[in-house]
Amino acid sequence: MELSSIKDAFDRVAKKQKLSSSKSQEIVDQVGREIEQALATIQSPHDPLKPVDEKSIITELKFKLNAIGALQQLEGSHKELNISLTKYQKLPEKVLNPDISKAYRNVDFDTHIVNQIIASHFYHQGLFDIGDSIINEAGEPDATALRSQFLEMHQIIEAMRNKNLQPALTWVSANREKLVQIGSNLELKIHTLQFVEIVQNGTRADALKYARTYLTPFASLNKDEFQKLMGCLLYAGRLESSPYSELMSPVHWEMTTEELARQFCTLLGQSYESPLSVAVAAGVEGLPTLLKLANVMAAKKQEWQEMKQLPVPVELGKEFQFHSIFVCPVSRDQGSEENPPMLLPCLHVLCKQSIIKLSKNSTRTFKCPYCPTEATVAHCRQLYF
Repeated sequence: MELSSIKDAFDRVAKKQKLSSSKSQEIVDQVGREIEQALATIQSPHDPLKPVDEKSIITELKFKLNAIGALQQLEGSHKELNISLTKYQKLPEKVLNPDISKAYRNVDFDTHIVNQIIASHFYHQGLFDIGDSIINEAGEPDATALRSQFLEMHQIIEAMRNKNLQPALTWVSANREKLVQIGSNLELKIHTLQFVEIVQNGTRADALKYARTYLTPFASLNKDEFQKLMGCLLYAGRLESSPYSELMSPVHWEMTTEELARQFCTLLGQSYESPLSVAVAAGVEGLPTLLKLANVMAAKKQEWQEMKQLPVPVELGKEFQFHSIFVCPVSRDQGSEENPPMLLPCLHVLCKQSIIKLSKNSTRTFKCPYCPTEATVAHCRQLYF
């Protein structure tokens, strides 16, 4: 979609509109000044022996207004603007293809999985009423398992937004071993938030007691952080005017809340970003390529519907690349567990099935397609990404 051309055309129309408005205002002001000047002449003090000739003043005013040609100038300015608007209205219709159904292909979807994905999306966003409605209407009781888990996550997040860390502390304590296994220091970050709140709003003794109870276990592995927290005890009740005022920044709460949501989803075996949101965003980005391909294949509708693999790559941004993918340069097949990438002695890489074909079912020496080096299947080693 040539969005840049639409933006350029819009900018031109906007510029034309500003010029037209400025021109119209200039003409109106000019007419107004002539009328005010004539009116002032009529109303000005004059010699009773020499009465004002109002008729001649009005005649002169009419002559000046005709010379200005306000109506003609306004019509010309608005005509140019209307022409630009008309052209712009046609451009989006030409550039943007509203019929995205052209890119649709007959694909067998598992209705139950689709319903569960949609319901999970709303649970993921905290829209439990909508998720429940979809579950009830679709008759998908299996999807309710995630409801209680996401409900707990959103209750914890809501509490954190209200500066209540107790539900978060309870959760990290219950999941301490799992969090340690994935290398998370979320528990320390939450205790740090609680400690800073006590330093600022409580007593120095309460803060020291909290540090000894909950922060000491982390001291040996986080010496710099621990020393900073101990240093801020000197400024209890006045952190905002201390060298440690940065600890009170709302950014720490926002980042810790987001990290908790990420870790919560990780322990659930769910992605932090809703799969439905990612799929829709990726589809929107790849849609222009698919529409162009559909137009090219318009005369071969049957072939388009039965195509197992797209003949052109659909380029997506890095945010949609979640893991490494190897595509065999010979067969153009994507690597898989059944057809993994194999490293040849010459350091070129092919998929296993391509190597088997080149070696005549593993019985012969074969030459690398990209260099003169010869090899056997036994010389090839599987690569792991």
